[in-house]
Amino acid sequence: MARSMMRTVLDHPVHSLDFVKVTESAALAASRWMGRGERDAADGAAVERMREALGEMEISGRIVIGEGERDEAPMLYIGEEVGSGGKEVDIAVDPVEGTNLVANGLPNAIAVMAIAERGGLLHAPDTYMRKLAVGHKAAPYVHIDAPVRENLEAVANALDKPINDVCVIILDRPRHAELIRDVRDAGARIRLISDGDVDACIATAIESTGIHVAMGTGGAPEGVLAAAAIKCLGGNFMGRLQPRNPEEAQRAIDMGFGDLERVLELDDLVRSNDVIFCATGITDGDLVRGVRFFGNQARTHSILVHSSGTVRFIESTHRLGARPTGR
Repeated sequence: MARSMMRTVLDHPVHSLDFVKVTESAALAASRWMGRGERDAADGAAVERMREALGEMEISGRIVIGEGERDEAPMLYIGEEVGSGGKEVDIAVDPVEGTNLVANGLPNAIAVMAIAERGGLLHAPDTYMRKLAVGHKAAPYVHIDAPVRENLEAVANALDKPINDVCVIILDRPRHAELIRDVRDAGARIRLISDGDVDACIATAIESTGIHVAMGTGGAPEGVLAAAAIKCLGGNFMGRLQPRNPEEAQRAIDMGFGDLERVLELDDLVRSNDVIFCATGITDGDLVRGVRFFGNQARTHSILVHSSGTVRFIESTHRLGARPTGR
């Protein structure tokens, strides 16, 4: 991406590719733990490397979505200041989106980050969110409160295809039994996934993935990350908080979410019109390929998008040094 475009978000000399280096670092660290059954170790390695890489950037960054509150996470906690100084920005991170996927060697694990001007990203409570995501062609025609069949028919019409060609991606959870039944009754196809709904939501806005709609309930912080990418890509994302218990509901209210029934639209989740989103694959997925090791090198594959609409897929080869990223 041209350096001049980046100055709308960040001052020289920071370049958008510097953010890709951050997610690359996290992905390389986590990938050493692929299939080893140790999700916490994979996450810890990625968190450490992502924080180190952010610390080297010439920004004054504030983590608004991260590993949890300060008393829950030693690094990349919500409110932590990162960077060596520069333009003030808000940062949402997930060093390993899909820790179970990495632990079990399954597809679609990514290291992910979104960046916006200060105040540009919603600080979402750590609770569930009901979500609906579509690409740009269907964006004006769906609503989270519309019946499932109505939304799927709208997507089919917008894409000029029969409803049985529409593919809906849903987390495979007992809570989605009725949703899955409704989608099947409407005649659409379904892809069930075990984890990782950031990747799933974003895939709806990339035509080559063959995924057209994401529906269901997942983490609210992950919803903000997905919304950042979808806003850049011209799609639509809508959410509604779904607290799992009275304690989560009260915490959301204390954070300023007075109306828990309110529909959170794209501009509520991502207030800025100047956003950068990047993700690097840890394992192979719909958006990006996973880390490949060969000799003393590794290859990474990343996606970088900007609110200007520019999308770049970046393949990088890294010479591996003596730094250990696994046990």
